[in-house]
Amino acid sequence: MEVINLTAITEDTVACRDAFGEELVNFAKKNKKVVALDADLASSTRLAKFQSEFPDRFFQIGVAEQNMIGVAAGLAIKDKIPVCATFATFISRRACDQVAMSVAHSNLNVKLVGAYSGLVSGNNGATHQAIEDIAIMRAIPNMTIVEPADDIEMRSALPKLLNYEGPVYLRVTRDIWPRVNSSNYNFVLGRSVKIKEGKDISLMASGMMVSQCMKAAELLAKENIEAEIINIPTIKPIDGEIILESAKKTGAVVVAENHNIIGGLGSAVSKILSENYPVFIERVGLEDCYGECGSNKDLLVKYDMDYEAIFKKSKKVLEKC
Repeated sequence: MEVINLTAITEDTVACRDAFGEELVNFAKKNKKVVALDADLASSTRLAKFQSEFPDRFFQIGVAEQNMIGVAAGLAIKDKIPVCATFATFISRRACDQVAMSVAHSNLNVKLVGAYSGLVSGNNGATHQAIEDIAIMRAIPNMTIVEPADDIEMRSALPKLLNYEGPVYLRVTRDIWPRVNSSNYNFVLGRSVKIKEGKDISLMASGMMVSQCMKAAELLAKENIEAEIINIPTIKPIDGEIILESAKKTGAVVVAENHNIIGGLGSAVSKILSENYPVFIERVGLEDCYGECGSNKDLLVKYDMDYEAIFKKSKKVLEKC
């Protein structure tokens, strides 16, 4: 297995939203069915790249997210591939009914992009922190949910999501996070990937929390604890096989997510384990509360979601074994 640089923010590393904007343009150059819909946030979501390249295929709906979803549904019926991008709070909460009824109920080929997701939303505070979007989207039938861990995974995943026929929710963070995937990484929809072997405890995460797990594993290694790390980019449908395989090997699991611990990745993993192979498990995420304004680092520390919190939860779960 290739050794991954655990502190890999290099000169060419970009935020997932930048990788999204660039790869969307690249894909759209080859597929003229792709159209983009914006709710007055193109510069933030990086749809501005698409707008500049394809002005005739870009639709500015304005601050009217529900209408944006309705328009996207109509475009999908006409054999377009509509990509709707706005903040994750707005596309999951404000437009929930339209997503469920206009898109998912008819299983339409609409791609929903939730930017500025989770607690780490660029100092925007509780109103713009999507802490329940995964729970909402998981509960909607026909919805596929993907959360890339870094720009490498985003670049590999996006073309496959655009080629996939059906509704997709793509969860995107605002800022740059360390790379956790090797340069030859190949995203497979519905599959998770083991990025570090270990025998003592399984650390499972998605999105930017994977890099926090990598740092936690370094701390654990100093105490001769070998942590296995599972990156779960596809949250729905979730890859139960690798979760069970890892849990059976280590007998202890910590799930870390940039989300409320209710209804998100931790809930999905807990369901699989409780029904098939119960083990001791701890979850790292927002403890059923709202966030606040602050830097990413300060927020992760305050809400016990940084790598040191994962380390502490790992020690806690190991004490039970």
